[in-house]
Amino acid sequence: MTYIHCIEALADPTRRALIERLQQGPCSVGELNQVVAISQPAVSQHLAVLKAANLVTVRKAGAKRIYSLAPEGLVELRRYIENLWDDVLAAFQQAAEIQNKGDQ
Repeated sequence: MTYIHCIEALADPTRRALIERLQQGPCSVGELNQVVAISQPAVSQHLAVLKAANLVTVRKAGAKRIYSLAPEGLVELRRYIENLWDDVLAAFQQAAEIQNKGDQ
C-alpha cells in the first residue's frame, strides 16, 4: 500500500511546502532551503522521506542534487482518493434515495 507512505510523507507541513515548490519545477536543496525556515540538513532529511515515498526524484548536476516531482508516485494515492470519493458518492446517493422515500 504505497499510498500510505504518500499520506504519511505529506502529513508534514514542511514536506507539503517542499512539494508545492517543486510543482513550479525542479530545484536544488539550496533553493528548497529558502522555502522553509529550517537547516539544510533538515531539508535533506525531509527530501529523503519524500523520495522514499516515491514523491520526488533526484539527479546529480555537478556538486548539486536537483529534485523534481515524481508524478508516478502519486498514482496510487490518487487511485485511493478516487475510490474514497466513489464510496462517498455512493453513500450520498443511498442517503438521498432513503430521504426521497421518506418524503413520499
